[in-house]
Amino acid sequence: MINKHRSEVTKMKDIKKILPGLIVSIGIGLISLFLAKFIPKLGAATIAIFLGMFVGNLFLGQEVFQKGYKFAESDLLAYSIVLLGGTISMSTLMELGWNGLIFIMLQMSVTIVAALYIGKKLGFSDNFRYLMASGNAVCGSSAIAATAPVIDADDKEKGIAITMVNVTGIFLMFIIPVVTDLLYGHETIKTSAMTGGILQSVGQVVASGAMVSEPVKDLATLFKILRVILLVVVVFILGQLKHQSDNKNVKKETEDIKVGRVKIPWYVIGFFVMCIISTIHLIPTGVSAIFKSVSNYFEVIALAAIGLKVNVRDLIRQGKAVSLYGMFIGCVQLACAIILITFLFN
Repeated sequence: MINKHRSEVTKMKDIKKILPGLIVSIGIGLISLFLAKFIPKLGAATIAIFLGMFVGNLFLGQEVFQKGYKFAESDLLAYSIVLLGGTISMSTLMELGWNGLIFIMLQMSVTIVAALYIGKKLGFSDNFRYLMASGNAVCGSSAIAATAPVIDADDKEKGIAITMVNVTGIFLMFIIPVVTDLLYGHETIKTSAMTGGILQSVGQVVASGAMVSEPVKDLATLFKILRVILLVVVVFILGQLKHQSDNKNVKKETEDIKVGRVKIPWYVIGFFVMCIISTIHLIPTGVSAIFKSVSNYFEVIALAAIGLKVNVRDLIRQGKAVSLYGMFIGCVQLACAIILITFLFN
């Protein structure tokens, strides 16, 4: 009874810590949805990010809000993706086809090689290069967090890598809609491939895709999920490279334990479960429409939180070499995507 009471008290304390930031995120999300009715071309997603950045940097960037922002950014976006699965059938996933899978695998491979090579030329440590490779190739902060314990990276390396990967993603998030408009006139498959194949975090993919159209946002998310599924493979390879470069005789048992810690994010599994349920027509059309609506609301609130968490001072504070590193990787990703899309989706 005592332990149960303590557990309930702890949960109440956690909720109280989350509430301030969550309330702000919901408020900005709702305001963005309202403003989007008058500025439909800009869209609620774009408004939410910019409004969040404005409010977070000038008024509500205090520590008391951060846990709520993090909850809204990660958890609500995860729920949004799971609900999205309830509106998509397996036939939609099959639209990506072999070309989609080949595109993602080649794009990720080039990103990893480029991150390792450029980082070496700029004089960065092996650990930092591996973190930048996983973060840019797979899924941003989550990939870095999964890779760090496998290669024994310290908190400083992890922190700088997470900041730089997110900074790169923020810039690309706004650049990609412009590039895809110039090159493809926002053609759905090509725009979705570039958006989902390049951007670092799921939130950035959703935000950038939503700036173009609803179909682009949904299809780009599928491309992104393919990358997330390959997280285990990428972390395993980077772990092997790290051990080889250190010339250490690591016991196989120890290595297996470390790699075993890497798990596919729960929302990817949830997405596929919902997708299968939708495919076998167990979700009525009316319920699917509700899922879509709730998913969109959660998405806008999550994007507001992403904007609220962007610290402009952190963007400016990063050193020149680190900034160049991120910029070079971003340029390689764009160039590679353009070439691959030309050959695979024409």
